[in-house]
Amino acid sequence: MKYLSIDLEATGLREHDLIIEFALVPFCTKKGLEDSLARTWYIKCPSFETLRPNLDQWVIEHNEAIIKKAHKSGITLDELRFKIEEYMNSKDVKKYFSDQKEKVILFGKSLNAIDLPFLTRDLGWKFMREHFHHRVLDLSSTANTLVDMDLIPVECTSGSGLMDYLGMGEVAHTALEDAKNTAIMYLKLIEYLGPLSAQLKD
Repeated sequence: MKYLSIDLEATGLREHDLIIEFALVPFCTKKGLEDSLARTWYIKCPSFETLRPNLDQWVIEHNEAIIKKAHKSGITLDELRFKIEEYMNSKDVKKYFSDQKEKVILFGKSLNAIDLPFLTRDLGWKFMREHFHHRVLDLSSTANTLVDMDLIPVECTSGSGLMDYLGMGEVAHTALEDAKNTAIMYLKLIEYLGPLSAQLKD
């Protein structure tokens, strides 16, 4: 199957926090990532100095550069909505997903807890339903299932733990690299479970 892997960076995980970077990359479970269709955008936000008093320490330590870039050169949410709509309606994207009859399925890590609530809030419920399927694929849920089946260690319930287990190094904490790495982790899990799949078919 084909999915659209997405990821966002934000000023935090609270209700009032802001999206500062959004990225997407399509991938196929048979052919891998389609890097030519990968995109990333920074979203305009207040200055780092203005936001800093209300930022969590982790965000201050890891996302300062992204916040400064978003403040300086980011686009508005209305512009982001237009960019995504333009992307989804482009000839190349339509062609890539043309063999799937239903709407594009979103894929990500902790998708239901983080990305979808932020995107639905800022882009609108109607916009999300118009362009994307109501079903999604969440790597976090997949990892939890495999842990419950004793196929991978419990440390893999976290993104960093799963990356380490799969020999992929550290989490990048940039939207585009995380969107790509999340897809790669899923592909590696499919490859890892290949022998089990063959046994079940016998």
